[in-house]
Amino acid sequence: MKTKIGFIGLGNLGTPIARNFIEAGYHLQVYNRTVEKTKELDQDNITVCHSPAEAANGVQFIVTVLSNDTVVTQTTTGEEGILKTLPKGAIHISMSTIAPDTAKHLSQLHEQAGSRYLTSPVFGRPDAAAAKKLWVCLSGAQEIQEAARPLLESTSQGIFNFGEEAGQANVVKLAGNFMIQASMEMMAEAYTLTEKFGIERTAVADFFGSTIFNAPIFKNYGKLIAEHKYEPVGFTSQLGYKDASLVAKLSQESQTPMPLVALIQNRLLTALAKGRSERDWAEAFGKGVSNDAGL
Repeated sequence: MKTKIGFIGLGNLGTPIARNFIEAGYHLQVYNRTVEKTKELDQDNITVCHSPAEAANGVQFIVTVLSNDTVVTQTTTGEEGILKTLPKGAIHISMSTIAPDTAKHLSQLHEQAGSRYLTSPVFGRPDAAAAKKLWVCLSGAQEIQEAARPLLESTSQGIFNFGEEAGQANVVKLAGNFMIQASMEMMAEAYTLTEKFGIERTAVADFFGSTIFNAPIFKNYGKLIAEHKYEPVGFTSQLGYKDASLVAKLSQESQTPMPLVALIQNRLLTALAKGRSERDWAEAFGKGVSNDAGL
């Protein structure tokens, strides 16, 4: 009999992760606010649930891939939340990019309820998830990390331990997203500058991506920005703005001057103001810089 796990959140990232778990031999008790999304999964290997509590009932693991702190908290603690039914000793694996304080609070609530919480944000766009090429950052008690590792290995190419305090992996995830955003702004400015001098921006992106900036972020996002290719949407400007705002908050709380954060927030806020909140965050930078330059 297949091992049952709970799964909540069939967005752009959650759906390929869910497929990987099914392929690895798990049966998913799935909840998603838009039930129609569950039809994208192998129906023989899922049970469609009508609440987070139902998805958490009788499983040893429940995975959430949700958009923000409010949604994760409500899904966990609400009237039909995970904590209502999650068995004693079971593990909530949270893949969401949320504030470290939210993760610590949720970890405490799970401990009080007799269950356990594992912070597990990931790096990688939906195509990376589909290819089982995510990078997973973990923080939580060592025994919880080890228990969850076989499940997480089925959707990733590497798993990294950032300590036993619940919020630590979220700090790493936010720092990484900040670095991606700063890199996109830099690439957009550089490629737009070369375009203004009549140089083909795609040739410039190919050159840098294969020489002194030969790294996935510059090769992959560089190509999107150089070609102004922003579909299909992998990660929205709305979510990018949320992450930049969380980084700004951490910067203030820790008295860490981060002047680039304000630039990134404003770039993404401009995209939101122009009605592009559900467009890819690469477009916020690529199109935003081009528009500023009159192109």
